[in-house]
Amino acid sequence: MSVNAISTEDGRSIPAAGTSAALQRDTEAVLTVSGLRRTYGDTVVAVDGVDFSIHPGEIVTLLGPSGCGKSTTLRTVMGLERANGGTITYQGRVVESETVSVPSNKRDMGMVFQSYAVWPHMTVAENVSYPLHLRKWKKPRIAEAVDEVLALVGLEDFHDRPSTKLSGGQQQRVALARALVYRPGLLLLDEPFSNLDARLRDEMRSEVKAIQREIGIAVLFVTHDQQEALSMSDRIVLMRQGRVLQSAGPEELYNHPSSPAARDFLGQTLVFRGEVVEKTGNRTSCRLTEAGTIIHGIEEGSGRPLNIGDACEISIRPEQAAVTREPADRLNEPLAVNQIRVKVTAALFLGDRRELQIVTARGQKARVFAPLEERHVEGDRIVIELPEVHVRVWPADATKTSSAPKATITREES
Repeated sequence: MSVNAISTEDGRSIPAAGTSAALQRDTEAVLTVSGLRRTYGDTVVAVDGVDFSIHPGEIVTLLGPSGCGKSTTLRTVMGLERANGGTITYQGRVVESETVSVPSNKRDMGMVFQSYAVWPHMTVAENVSYPLHLRKWKKPRIAEAVDEVLALVGLEDFHDRPSTKLSGGQQQRVALARALVYRPGLLLLDEPFSNLDARLRDEMRSEVKAIQREIGIAVLFVTHDQQEALSMSDRIVLMRQGRVLQSAGPEELYNHPSSPAARDFLGQTLVFRGEVVEKTGNRTSCRLTEAGTIIHGIEEGSGRPLNIGDACEISIRPEQAAVTREPADRLNEPLAVNQIRVKVTAALFLGDRRELQIVTARGQKARVFAPLEERHVEGDRIVIELPEVHVRVWPADATKTSSAPKATITREES
């Protein structure tokens, strides 16, 4: 895939095809959102003090459950909603504040909606060229720009195809081409894959990211899908109830959540209760309430240091726990540190691994994963080993802000 650099009608330069995102970055943000607030009436606070920025070539994702304020934030960035507080600065000028609101058609941003909004009475080329006619580009430049962007999205042979003859994936490409044809400084994507089937979603995620990397455009992406956020983003802004829980790179956010709420939303988590019995720096030892065994782990930043005797939570991702079958002659022997004895209640084949539904001695349920070669059946007694390097320890009262149940696999559904 290759397109040549072009100049827009207003004389702005366009990144050359193949330019890496790293080379496009500089110290000045394309978009800065500071203290953004959006309310409806006197009681509904949709966005409450949101801060983030996007630099050239970055994909920044607003992630969170339905109702967390992510789409409202995006719509306010685009100019489709008014802010009640805070500022939005785009390419060096304030476009939204309590006293300023630049119309959306003057913000030089491209947007792909969840519904695509492809006009059925127009051909592919007519759909894509529509924004250029509004901007009063000359016909030769319109034809050139449409040719280039259709080649970019893989629709170079679809100029005259009626929109009603397009598949869902092709409609999405048309919507993307229409948003990119005038080479905006920022591309906004509002859950653009939600109407596609699972296989096509995977394909389009890869294609959109490849296109974004090729032209070097900054992207603000909104989704509730964790896999989309982890696979596509340079940074993720995790939101809940109108506020930012944490802003970090995908690996940092997944492996080092800043709170139980962030931990429990992203991915799955195996959580147990315990009591702190020893501390050396941030290495914390806990006696597990469930089994009485000692678990060593790393105290996670939570705003309040743990002390000996404090109630705590021990958490680990299920894919980080090791599963071994316990020999019958060792069922009554004491376990080593960082081990828990459980019973398998169901073993599910998932294709690339096995999911084991388990129950502890006190009846608390959870799920862990085992390799394909390890066959387990209902009733097996197994030992879960929790590697110390992956165990995180939190104050038990820190979970008051989290909706996750205890001693179970947790995941907040959107």
